[in-house]
Amino acid sequence: MQSVINGQTFLGIELGSTRIKSVLIDKNHAIIASGSHQWENALVDGSWTYSLDDVWSGLQLSLRNLSQNIKTQYNMELKSVSSIGISAMMHGYLAFDKHDNLLVPFRTWRNTTTATAATALTEEFQFNIPQRWSIAHLYQAILNEESHIKDVAFITTLAGYVHWKLTGEKVIGVGDASGVFPIDSNSNYESIMVEKFNTLIASRNFEWSLQDLLPTIKNAGDKAGTLSPEGAKLLDPSGILQPGATLCPPEGDAGTGMVATNSVAERTGNISAGTSIFAMIVLEKALSKVYMEVDMVTTPAGKPVAMIHCNNCSSDIDAWIKLFEESLSVFGVNVDKNTLYETLYRKALEGDINCGGILTYNYYSGEPITGFDEGRPLLVRKPDAKFNLANVMRSLLFSAVGTLKIGMDILDGENVRLDQLLGHGGFFKTQGVGQRVMAAALGVPVTIMESAGEGGAWGIAILAAYAVQKAESETLESYLTEKVFVNEKGASMEPCPKDAQGFSEYMKAYVSGLAIERAAVEN
Repeated sequence: MQSVINGQTFLGIELGSTRIKSVLIDKNHAIIASGSHQWENALVDGSWTYSLDDVWSGLQLSLRNLSQNIKTQYNMELKSVSSIGISAMMHGYLAFDKHDNLLVPFRTWRNTTTATAATALTEEFQFNIPQRWSIAHLYQAILNEESHIKDVAFITTLAGYVHWKLTGEKVIGVGDASGVFPIDSNSNYESIMVEKFNTLIASRNFEWSLQDLLPTIKNAGDKAGTLSPEGAKLLDPSGILQPGATLCPPEGDAGTGMVATNSVAERTGNISAGTSIFAMIVLEKALSKVYMEVDMVTTPAGKPVAMIHCNNCSSDIDAWIKLFEESLSVFGVNVDKNTLYETLYRKALEGDINCGGILTYNYYSGEPITGFDEGRPLLVRKPDAKFNLANVMRSLLFSAVGTLKIGMDILDGENVRLDQLLGHGGFFKTQGVGQRVMAAALGVPVTIMESAGEGGAWGIAILAAYAVQKAESETLESYLTEKVFVNEKGASMEPCPKDAQGFSEYMKAYVSGLAIERAAVEN
């Protein structure tokens, strides 16, 4: 493989909530090899976190797996690449002092402990500040009078942190930055809001002001540093991978999902459905008012995006399927996991259209859209419910998109129009099932591209390629349409009227039943 020998390749690495994936692509954006490493967050002192040691060991194992695949397929070592991109789960809080020491464990997007700060900042800015945003975490720590606050010198996201350690550059892609602090139309932090925040905290007499703490913003296509010798060692302790590669701006998983589905132009949108679920809709015009349920973020090129983000999606499905797998094993029946998932997903299509009186809530953690700081996974049913496997599976799939539906209804009320809605993530892996449920839930056709399974690691690899291959003044939209997806095919599915009717009936029960979820949390 000449491109590997010459280093004319592009490496994308994404740190997702359950997997760190590495993808190597050629100049035509085709995947040469990939590697991955599974990891899990931990609840430590009431906060969801990943240790930084796990970040680096996981990155190394993921890249080692990719390198081994190259050696197996092509009998050569991965010694150099042209450019690299780093992506990670968005938002959360990584705070460092002036000596670059981590002040508190990484606080992830999954934490719902910043409601007071998020509400106060939303009112102050007249701009929705979700609980998982970095600025909400910072302000909540101030309100809590946490001892580390006086020593903060730099805050960033997980992608920004990894990029910094690989290059020495404290920068962030505009899409990821829009989950740190609100962004203006020129891809800068909103200066009026920055000053409002500084005024809010003035009486506390910190030695810093907000602008001192924030990473520098870069747009897609910018060059954002070079892999240093120290950075190369962090990725590959063996020393085979050489320094010198260009790095594109680090991005969040929402932005790389948009790139991987060619959803960066106006009137396009995508839904990422895995551990969490979120929809990203590129807007033609601003919304008429502030909605607590809608995040205003940007594409990697800085275009305004309405984001509906829900903390919970597939974890409850996974837990139930694990239980079914254990039940089978008790009787000595061992079923391949992929076969088990596909069979049970398809079983859901046999259920009653409204799930036969079964209601499930997939709330492993809090869900701000419906006002929950904590969650309790639940299955409830009426005495006369049709309690069978098909209806249980159908309810689990419906529940996975229930909270998203509540948020998307707001955009529908704002007359936001879509030419295409693309789905990606594990929820869509079984062909025609998750796609059918989503189309029925949202009342719009849902398309799954052939490349959708490649995910955000492929998306950030494309951004890495764009940073060094784009023509002068070539927009990201043009690059994707004309060079990446020019021959891409996708399967589209229209909403089934019966499924849509059944989902509507289910949602009436779902909204009413939130009182049950509330009682479970409170008691």
